[in-house]
Amino acid sequence: LRLLVEMASAHVELDTITYNAAISACEKNGQWDQALRLLVEMASAHVELNTITCSAAVSACEKGGQWDQALGILVEMASARVELSTITYNAA
Repeated sequence: LRLLVEMASAHVELDTITYNAAISACEKNGQWDQALRLLVEMASAHVELNTITCSAAVSACEKGGQWDQALGILVEMASARVELSTITYNAA
């Protein structure tokens, strides 16, 4: 996550792929709360969410025992018309 901050400080544009990598890192390190923070940050920066982004965040919440948060992401995906995939459902 420090790299993400450094990139922003250097005025490097943070895009969907950058956030996907950061959220996936959060998922692998059990930092579900950071993954959710990054989702909020993406929305604030008007960066497009995709299936990979949301699946990683759902998985991070699942691994952290945050089922209500994971289900909330699924609901948001549907309302934002982000494609729900088998991977997303399996993550939940």
